[in-house]
Amino acid sequence: IAKDAVGKDSKNGASIMCGIAGIVERDAEAPNREALLRRMLSMIRHRGPDQFGMYLDEQVALGSARLSIIDLGGGQQPITNEDGSLWIVFNGEVFNHIELRRELEARGHRFSTHSDTEVILHLFEEDGPACLNRLNGQFAIAIWDVRKRTLFLARDRLGVRPLYYVLENGRLLFASEIKALFADRRVERAIDFVGLEQVFTFWGPLAPRTLFRNVAELPPGHYLIASGGDLKIEAYWTINFPAPDRAPGPVLRRSDREYVEEFRELLIDATRIRLRADVPVGAYLSGGLDSSTIAAIIRRYTPNRLTTFSIAFNDANYDESEFQRTMARHLGTEHQVVQATHAQIGEIFPDVIWHTEAPVMRTSPAPMFLLSRLVHQAGYKVVLTGEGADEFLCGYDIFKESKVRRFWARQPNSSLRPLLLERLYQDIGRLAQSKGGLLTAFFKERLTDVNCHWYSHLIRWRNNRRTCRFFSAAVKAEALTSAEDHLRSLKLPAGFSRWGTLERDQYWEIAIFLSQYLLSSQGDRVAMAHSVEGRYPFLDHRVVEYANQLPSNMKLRALRDKHILRQAAKAWLPEEIGQRPKRPYRAPIHRSFFGVPNVSYVEELLSEESVKVAGLFEPKAVAHFVRRLNEGKPVGETDDMALAGILSTQLLHRRFVAAFETSAPISEADDVKICHGGILARGTVMTMA
Repeated sequence: IAKDAVGKDSKNGASIMCGIAGIVERDAEAPNREALLRRMLSMIRHRGPDQFGMYLDEQVALGSARLSIIDLGGGQQPITNEDGSLWIVFNGEVFNHIELRRELEARGHRFSTHSDTEVILHLFEEDGPACLNRLNGQFAIAIWDVRKRTLFLARDRLGVRPLYYVLENGRLLFASEIKALFADRRVERAIDFVGLEQVFTFWGPLAPRTLFRNVAELPPGHYLIASGGDLKIEAYWTINFPAPDRAPGPVLRRSDREYVEEFRELLIDATRIRLRADVPVGAYLSGGLDSSTIAAIIRRYTPNRLTTFSIAFNDANYDESEFQRTMARHLGTEHQVVQATHAQIGEIFPDVIWHTEAPVMRTSPAPMFLLSRLVHQAGYKVVLTGEGADEFLCGYDIFKESKVRRFWARQPNSSLRPLLLERLYQDIGRLAQSKGGLLTAFFKERLTDVNCHWYSHLIRWRNNRRTCRFFSAAVKAEALTSAEDHLRSLKLPAGFSRWGTLERDQYWEIAIFLSQYLLSSQGDRVAMAHSVEGRYPFLDHRVVEYANQLPSNMKLRALRDKHILRQAAKAWLPEEIGQRPKRPYRAPIHRSFFGVPNVSYVEELLSEESVKVAGLFEPKAVAHFVRRLNEGKPVGETDDMALAGILSTQLLHRRFVAAFETSAPISEADDVKICHGGILARGTVMTMA
């Protein structure tokens, strides 16, 4: 448990949130490498506007765009070790860097900064890639080994921070965002049809695939070693659950009370170490259990003054501001709210999609974009949020739905068992109003196929795939396969088939939805658009691994979600917050694009001519769909998703494929640190600022 002082002016180490980019050439002395790196960094300036740094030698160029959070006057990247044999650029945070630094100093390592970046470098010297298992953080790392002439790239366990790369003819480019790769005009900019289909089915492409052809994403929990044009990619961490028939281990010998106490202590510590910063740290407050718990821990267990930030909607169907105000009053926080109107969501949507770099099937990232802008305007760079609790503690209705369907499948002709679904989906409108008939028909498909690995998600993915009906013939010919064909190509963790049914259900939500959508389009990308870093106590790997060892009924008890969290937080929260049912976060879709001002781009991008030029959707089908929307015809859940998906894809094609524009390169007017390196005859490394 961390006992150091935390929060503003702690001076207890350095975190550097930023963006990184780099080039590794197979051939030495490739021309214009520095100029290209300057263009790449300019494309991700929003991720780190405070300082820039570059390392250049005969074969490699490493770059960093820094958002300084601790050690504000030091820690500018790139950073080298004592003898100059290793160089690092780093995006993210290592929250246990203080403890690791003490250990490394005891081993004889000497530090020139207070940064967590330098801690990683010395730990890599000691342990190589195995050092990743010691890091508690969220990160994308690039380390150049001068002597071995190898590049090491790594990404955090759950994929909080992004990392993309392109390998062409032995030449490797990498960056925190795809737009930085496209700063090199030699990199092809084209939509990957299979990636597009995966977005419309799973809400995100399945890593390493992205929306763009030949652009790959380093998967969460993986590292990459590049040497002489060859790549080696390995997993160092994976999601794991115990088999229910195994012999009870230490974690499984607890009483309910002991589980709750241990979980509470872990979550408190995960929150405390995420407050390490030399700038003010705020918190998001949605009005639900998860974010309220994190905010309560900050107020209860640290001396920090706390500012909380929330989204309010002018549409009552989405607004939770009453619960947000209740919690803010309870904690005595300085509370700031951004109002998300239909018109605002429609107006900012093109900017949102520029940052997500992938289509979205919801408009939910747009209000989060507005929220991070509010945080930035308030002078904050760091916020703690509640993401991750629903995935690892079973907060989503999909887990309850699967449990009900498995119960129903034992008596598939029962007319009573499916009525349990009405308790879950009272907000689905026509389905809930059908008094069981339509609801039963909707959820009965493949009801008895309970041994299917992805049983829990069959209905969701089937429903999502209805949006694929708008694809053009070219896309359908190349990409349209069943959702299950995509899944069969994935390598499942060892022991998957022996996990409990709830744990298998959790795996798909974590492996596909969490990293590929929630932490990306709705997390890192819209926060870093305004130079704001999100930190996630529920995604501390210790919390995650403890939650994964819990008995199922400590997570989902009957149909009551997040049982252990509700018990752990009971004393911290008002009852109306602590016992409040989960309400999914959503935002209005069609009402944000039709009948509102300042969205003329919608009509233009969805016109038959624009759709035909892009070649991704069937023009006449889209035109008919748009007429229905303009006429105010009823719009269902799938239609709303189709609209968001088609419009965001058209925006991406326009901005990234048809008319990509680069920013002005970083220049001498920026705060730039440049290091030049070269291997000398005696084996040392020459550096100069």
